[in-house]
Amino acid sequence: MSILQTITGAGDVGKLPAHALPRLADEIRERIIAVVSRNGGHLASNLGVVDLTVALLHVFDPPGDKIIWDVGHQTYAWKLLTGRGDRFDTLRQPGGLSGFQKREESACDAFGAGHAGTAISAAMGMAAARDRRGGRESVVAVVGDASLGNGISLEALNTLTSVTRRLIVILNDNEMSIGGPVGAISSHLGRLLASPRYNRWKAAAEHVGHRLRMDSLRGIYHRTEQAVKSLFLKNALFEEFGLRYMGPVDGHDLGALCDALTVARAYDRPILIHVSTLKGRGHRPAELNPEAWHGVGCFDPEGEAATPAPRGYSHVLGERLCTLAKQDPSVVAITAAMCGGTGLTGFAQQFPDRFFDVGICEEHAVVFAAGLAAEGMHPFVAIYSTFMQRAVDCVMHDVCLQGLPVVFCMDRAGVVGSDGPTHHGVFDIAMLRCLPNLVFMQPRDEAELSRMLETAVRHPGPVAIRYPRDPAGAADAADVAATAEPLPVGVAEVVEPLTGDGPPVWIWALGDFVALACGTAARLRERGVAAGVVNARFIKPIDRELLRQQAELGARFVTLENGSVAGGFGSALAEELDTLGVTNARVHRFGWPDRFIPQGTSAGLREQFGLTPEALAQAIGRAMC
Repeated sequence: MSILQTITGAGDVGKLPAHALPRLADEIRERIIAVVSRNGGHLASNLGVVDLTVALLHVFDPPGDKIIWDVGHQTYAWKLLTGRGDRFDTLRQPGGLSGFQKREESACDAFGAGHAGTAISAAMGMAAARDRRGGRESVVAVVGDASLGNGISLEALNTLTSVTRRLIVILNDNEMSIGGPVGAISSHLGRLLASPRYNRWKAAAEHVGHRLRMDSLRGIYHRTEQAVKSLFLKNALFEEFGLRYMGPVDGHDLGALCDALTVARAYDRPILIHVSTLKGRGHRPAELNPEAWHGVGCFDPEGEAATPAPRGYSHVLGERLCTLAKQDPSVVAITAAMCGGTGLTGFAQQFPDRFFDVGICEEHAVVFAAGLAAEGMHPFVAIYSTFMQRAVDCVMHDVCLQGLPVVFCMDRAGVVGSDGPTHHGVFDIAMLRCLPNLVFMQPRDEAELSRMLETAVRHPGPVAIRYPRDPAGAADAADVAATAEPLPVGVAEVVEPLTGDGPPVWIWALGDFVALACGTAARLRERGVAAGVVNARFIKPIDRELLRQQAELGARFVTLENGSVAGGFGSALAEELDTLGVTNARVHRFGWPDRFIPQGTSAGLREQFGLTPEALAQAIGRAMC
């Protein structure tokens, strides 16, 4: 029997002898690779923190001790070791384990996490609550190096020592976020890792320090290490924030990790342990190319390459922006640590002086873009819909209020499958459509995205374009390039005219749901309903003239959107009818209900929530009775 098979709960790891821990780590890596190869998921980031996870559970005792992970996609080993090993094969499957930390899933998941930057703030809150009730449990925040530059993390560090005297921050430094490292904090960490004189001293001393197994002697060793380190690493950033800095610690040396964590557990002031890890550790292809192996679909565990993503909206964005940049020197591109995911790798290579990766700092990305626009540049900000949520205030206050020509390209709009509720991009319409001065669009396919980008670069004010993760399936590069004429702002497209006998129904659909609308219209006609389909194109402004014409004919309206129905496009269309003074029109709205949508494939979720042609035709028929 493997060691991993004997682990049924978090407390079991602490009972293992130290010599068994490396073997356990190897078994965990094997299990993660096996399951992710079948289910897809975040591979490289999870392989990098296996040893750290084992060490945490060897030293601390959750759920009594609180371990808060920043960016919950690195918690696969945590799940395996905290009582969920028997369900690990269900990872990211409908009804199975989440790919992220989730409070409802286990008492050991102290705080839910899907987005970056939250761990230190949440840990501070838990530590402050502990202090006020007189508790003694440890509170540990595990923070990725890229997350440390996030505004929330920096805001938390600014007040940490005024809130609590006992908190452990573990900085997991793999010199990456999803793509390569950016920014001054990353450079600072690199200098800490690379100081030759300090690391020569540290290597010579560690073989002695790791042999000191008594707590008092171990403490002496680490205090000596701090004193020597101060000779070589002056003014460490974290000391300025009031944290005692310990490290760098080899994140794959379980003895060093356990020693450092044991000292930190007994420390009487906030402490930061700088841990150096290798993203993708244990799977050679992921070690060599961690960005490609960050988030993967199913793959051959023995293969040398991750399956490339199919050509889709992100590719079109990157290609069209390169064309626009060649034509217009004011065009610049901005992303927040998602260069590859948003399709901007080619742009970054061709126009390095006009590409800006600001790290995991969406609010800064938006205000930075506003500053560029105020000085005559035309910035395109490419951010996933789920991450743009963080920057809504900045979109309102710093872009729309000033009418600045910033273009927001929101990838992964709508449901995104197995990443689940933390990553579904279903709320952007409700959050942004209320903002004055904003033109808001969604294309039905990649060719229409190309046209919308041409429209956006010509528009004198702010523009937002949302598009899904799944490709439309007709994105030949030549076809896209040939259909790049701009669209007239606020003009919809009648895809299928009103045909059939019976009461008239116009289906207004957004983007990737236009095909769903056409299928639904066909089912309605079979049921004796005259149905037509409109590709809305514009969430704002809605094509008021077309809407008026259809309302005057006494038609009913159906809206379909890959977004939340609450406050979404359907609500906007109903409001527009009210503005037009149309009092007798009925609007039946379909999209995602007012709840957090679970994980599952896009097709499976549509089936589950009645967003199929047959189910919609039945629902519309019932509503018309």
